[in-house]
Amino acid sequence: MASRTFSRSLRSVAKSTVAPAVQRRSLTVAARVARPTLTASSRAAAAAQQTRGYKLIDFDGKGTVEKVHERSEWPAEKLLSYFKDQTFALIGYGSQGYGQGLNLRDNGLNVIIGVRKDGASWKAAQEDGWVPGETLFDVDEAINKGDIIMNLLSDAAQSETWPRIKPLITKGKTLYFSHGFSVVFKEKTKVEVPEDVDVILVAPKGSGRTVRSLFKEGRGINSSFAVWQDVTGNAQEKATAIGVAIGSGYLYETTFEKEVYSDLYGERGCLMGGIHGMFLAQYEVLRERGHSASEAFNETVEEATQSLYPLIGKYGMDYMYDACSTTARRGALDWSPKFKAVLKPLFNDLYDSVKNGTETQRSLDFNSQSDYRAKFEEELQQIRDLEIWKAGKEVRKLRPENQ
Repeated sequence: MASRTFSRSLRSVAKSTVAPAVQRRSLTVAARVARPTLTASSRAAAAAQQTRGYKLIDFDGKGTVEKVHERSEWPAEKLLSYFKDQTFALIGYGSQGYGQGLNLRDNGLNVIIGVRKDGASWKAAQEDGWVPGETLFDVDEAINKGDIIMNLLSDAAQSETWPRIKPLITKGKTLYFSHGFSVVFKEKTKVEVPEDVDVILVAPKGSGRTVRSLFKEGRGINSSFAVWQDVTGNAQEKATAIGVAIGSGYLYETTFEKEVYSDLYGERGCLMGGIHGMFLAQYEVLRERGHSASEAFNETVEEATQSLYPLIGKYGMDYMYDACSTTARRGALDWSPKFKAVLKPLFNDLYDSVKNGTETQRSLDFNSQSDYRAKFEEELQQIRDLEIWKAGKEVRKLRPENQ
C-alpha cells in the first residue's frame, strides 16, 4: 500500500467523517450502542449498575452480556480503607513485579517485596526505592509478613520454589497470581494450592512495563480477573479491588483455565510468534524477488507499525479498510479469506497444543535449565542478526524524532 495513496485517502476520509462515532467509541458509548439489543430488564439493570462502577456490555452483538468492572468502582479512598490492615507481599521482581509493585506503592498501599537476597532482582528493587529490612525482604520473611501473597515469579520458578513456599501460605492469607499457568497445569508444575485460602488472579493484558507506563500516564491497562478458590466469600471483590490497585482501567471476568489457554495461545499466535513469522515470510519473498532491504522492511514492518496498526488499535479494522485506497481495499478484502483458510488449521493445532499441556511442558523443560538464560540469549542474538531487523535498525534511525 503506497503511503502517499494512503495519506491522501485518509485526509479524504477525515474531511468527510467528523468524529467517527462507531470507531472511536469508548466503553461507555459501546454500552449505549449495545443496549438496544438487550431485553428491557437487562437495560434497566445495566443503567442501575453502571453507577456502582461496572457496565453490562453486549460485545458480540448477540445479547451475550458481559460485566466489565471499572476503575471508578474502587476510588483511592475506598482502596485505602479496604486494604488498611493488609500487607501485600509481592514475590518476584521481574516485569510484572516491577509494574504492579510500584503501582500499589504509589496508590498508598502497604507493599513489601520478597526476592532472593543480593540477587539481580534484589538490586533492581533497591534501585526502585525498596528498602532492605523495611520493604525488601527475602522470600520466606516477606510471605510470613504478608497477608496477600502475590506470586509473580516466573512459571518455572513457581514450580521450583513451591515446596518451600506452600507451607508458609497459612489460613487467612490470600494467594494471588497474574497467570493461571501453575495452578491449571498442576499435574506438571506440582503447584497444589492450600485448601483454606482464597486463590485469585489478575492478569494485565500487557507487560509489566506497560502496566507501569499507563498508570503513570493516568490511564489503566485492560486486565482479566478470576477466582480459583473462594474460602472467605469475598474473593471476587478482593480480585477486582487488587486489579484496580495494580493499575487496571477495566477488568474482565474469566476463569483460570481460560486465562492461561488464551494467554499461551495469543502470545504464540498474533501477539508475537505468528506475527514475527508473517513478517519474516513477507520480507524474505520481497528480497528473493529483487526488492531492496529498505523497501522490503518499509512495506512489511515500518508502514504496519507506524501507520496502519495504530489506526486499527484506535478505530478498528473497518476504519482501516475505509481509510485506505480502493486498490488496497480490494486486495485486502480478497486475500484476507485466503490467509484465514490457510492459518485457521494451524491456530487450531496451536490451541490443542496449549490445552493438552504440550506448551506448558516445553516451557517448564526449557526454562528450568540452569543455563536457560544463556540459551535464550543465543536465540535472541539470532533474531538480532536477521537482515530484516538490521534493516529496521537503520530505518528507525531515519525517523524524524530520531534525528
